[in-house]
Amino acid sequence: MFLRNCRTCLALPRFHNSLAVPLRKNYSTSGPIKDSPRKRRTIFSGIQPTGIPHLGNYLGALSNWVKLQDEGNPQDTFIFSIVGWHALTLPQNPKELAASRRDMLAVMLAIGLDPKRSIIFHQDSNAMHTELAWILSCITPTGKLRRMTSWKTRLAQSRNANDESEVDESLLNAGLLTYPVLQAADILLYRATEVPVGEDQKQHLELSRDIADTFNHTFKGPSPIFPSPAALITPTKRILSLKDPTSKMSKSTPDPTSRILLTDSASQIAAKVRGAVTDSISSGVTYDTVARPGTSNLLSILAACSDEDVQVVAERCEGMSHSALKGQVADAVEALIARPRAEFTRIRADEGYLEQVARDGAAAARDLSARTMEKVRERIGLN
Repeated sequence: MFLRNCRTCLALPRFHNSLAVPLRKNYSTSGPIKDSPRKRRTIFSGIQPTGIPHLGNYLGALSNWVKLQDEGNPQDTFIFSIVGWHALTLPQNPKELAASRRDMLAVMLAIGLDPKRSIIFHQDSNAMHTELAWILSCITPTGKLRRMTSWKTRLAQSRNANDESEVDESLLNAGLLTYPVLQAADILLYRATEVPVGEDQKQHLELSRDIADTFNHTFKGPSPIFPSPAALITPTKRILSLKDPTSKMSKSTPDPTSRILLTDSASQIAAKVRGAVTDSISSGVTYDTVARPGTSNLLSILAACSDEDVQVVAERCEGMSHSALKGQVADAVEALIARPRAEFTRIRADEGYLEQVARDGAAAARDLSARTMEKVRERIGLN
């Protein structure tokens, strides 16, 4: 719910696939800021450095970032960040986190994000994120943070409790409560006008809008410092676990065969799809998310990979066996990720290039954010 110059001889071809769709037709915004061909837009989004993304991450967010970048107006600014500080809200192995940061940067480049077109950087390389987060936390009531769905979910998970009255806040760290303020700082630091979000992140963006409004009203000046960031509702494909089609595909699930990683080989993809849960109904293939969630999930994956309507795909596959359907799904997934997988392998091996992209992106991010923080410090009396 996250310059242009690369001083290296390694050229990165952009990755395009059949998912590309016209931006104006498929993207919409909510909130007071409307898309206009004459209005400069600043679009910000971020992702945690949690290792190699899976198919759900790619179809749900990352591929949309590439579309936004490639189909946006030349005057638009695109900022994509790896939000390392957010990762610290949960225990991390330092060596694994360092490797995951590099992995995620390599993935972002491999799928087609272009450092000559977008600012791509590590959030933790810009200390102004945490500076602004502290300032914003001082005007954000804790009551608002305790009402966040993410906080309530963490509370319930801490005791495996379904009743909020049974959970104990003392078991959780303060970062889990306040990270939505850091998320707001990530967005407002660059005065973003739009943020790509899914339905599960809309509450966090609403908090960012509330915080921006509170700051602007508390520290008045000739003009507001922060715009009210609008939700850029992107077309997302809901990809579920191959082993539990009632849950989203997730890297936190213990069973590695429940998810397809962007670095999986063709044989690994085929094996995971073959082992996917379907059902015992033998009368062909139908799309019914209630009665046949496993089969429906495979149809959804096939439709997402080919950028088709799932009902159209279901009609085409109606007479198939589950074995034949799984074969088509495996082939479609392999066709989708073969190129970014190869690009990842190439880019990940070039540590120097990754470091250069990270340095250039961080420098560009600091340049933009310094202009914001100069205004903020002056407005609150620290300049």
